[in-house]
Amino acid sequence: MDEEYDVIVLGTGLKECILSGLLSVNGKKVLHMDRNKYYGGESASITPLEDLYKKFSFASPPEEKMGRGRDWNVDLIPKFLMANGQLVKLLISSGVTRYLEFKSVEGSYVFKKGGNVYKVPSDDKEAVKSSLMGIFEKRRYRNFLLYVNDFNEEDPTTWKGLDPNKSTMREVYAHFKLDSNTADFTGHAFGLHRDDEYLNEPCLDTLQRIKLYSESLARYGKSPYLYPMYGLGELPQGFARLSAIYGGTYMLDKPIEGFVYDDNGAVCGVTSGGETAKCKMVVCDPTYVPDKVKKTGQVVRAICIMNHPVPKTCKDNASGASCQIIIPQNQVGRKSDIYIAAVSNAHLVCTKGYTVAFVSTTVETSNPEAELQAGLDLLGPIEQKFVSVTDIFEPIDDGSKSKVYISSSYDATTHFETTCSDILQLWKAMTGSSFDFTRVQKDLDMADSN
Repeated sequence: MDEEYDVIVLGTGLKECILSGLLSVNGKKVLHMDRNKYYGGESASITPLEDLYKKFSFASPPEEKMGRGRDWNVDLIPKFLMANGQLVKLLISSGVTRYLEFKSVEGSYVFKKGGNVYKVPSDDKEAVKSSLMGIFEKRRYRNFLLYVNDFNEEDPTTWKGLDPNKSTMREVYAHFKLDSNTADFTGHAFGLHRDDEYLNEPCLDTLQRIKLYSESLARYGKSPYLYPMYGLGELPQGFARLSAIYGGTYMLDKPIEGFVYDDNGAVCGVTSGGETAKCKMVVCDPTYVPDKVKKTGQVVRAICIMNHPVPKTCKDNASGASCQIIIPQNQVGRKSDIYIAAVSNAHLVCTKGYTVAFVSTTVETSNPEAELQAGLDLLGPIEQKFVSVTDIFEPIDDGSKSKVYISSSYDATTHFETTCSDILQLWKAMTGSSFDFTRVQKDLDMADSN
């Protein structure tokens, strides 16, 4: 281990593995270590099922009716991939898709006051048919979706008198005379905003988010989301393989004893097992550098095992085998949304006849589990429930001085868009330039030719 590396990566969470893979392809000499004996860190998939029970300190093992423990792959932090989103582009451009198989998620739903769950209308035609809105609101919403579909940031003739860099999203909703409920599901189920701060910000970002949702939906039809067979644990391992193929060195079960800094305060080494590996920079998750991060909140998550699909999602020719449900904050009197993600044997993550549903939200009170109740109520009978409350950490600086670049903790969302934004921000901080998706293939070709 007494060698010099361009980058030492600590932790095998998805963010760290993606950066490790991309840096290796970019020609960097990478050493990747993890204190755990398994890949994935906080974003690991747990298998067999017995290990999940042990992790949550259950005294009794799973019941025999749940089948073989090896048939279960349960994510600790479940997230879906937007079919045309940044992570899928990374997977395709890096070639990691050769190691993975994906399947579309059946449905995308939104909750409305009164306890009803509605399919998110995907286009102007579905908007007209949706029972989510009244007849006059449908017409207004159809006009709004047509406007978004035609919108082009570079063509002012498509702006309809609204400046995307100045007009707020609140002003856009008012322009189309959309009511507050319609604005609610648009911003949270389409735009995937976690709170309502976006209403007072320039509308460009939200319009681009809605277009991304529609473009992702157009790729596979049922919903805009994808999910890997056998769970999310396959993702970090895919990028770990990529890194290894292009010269990266991996070491699991390596406790980290400390960092070494030079006279300017920049990291120059990492010590493990009494040996120090020299480096020019470090990439790590917050657990490796508690002195360089700050707590910004908490997330509460419930993993729920059920012997049935999520009720109210088995309609419109859907089997309920997988879905996402977003509960906008205003519909349940909260400051942040509640998220539900459900998967089943269709994605080979559990025994046939079972569903694994995940409910998550940002903690707002001293009773976190109770904050999930609106989501849990939508699931029906639950055979087993595993609840966790985790702290959210963010780096206190951008790492430019210490050369220690730290990822943020995973938020409560059930999609990867915020995760990708963090990865791209880290890349820019480390390299000084924005990530170029087209460059990845060029780097792959160059590495293969050497």
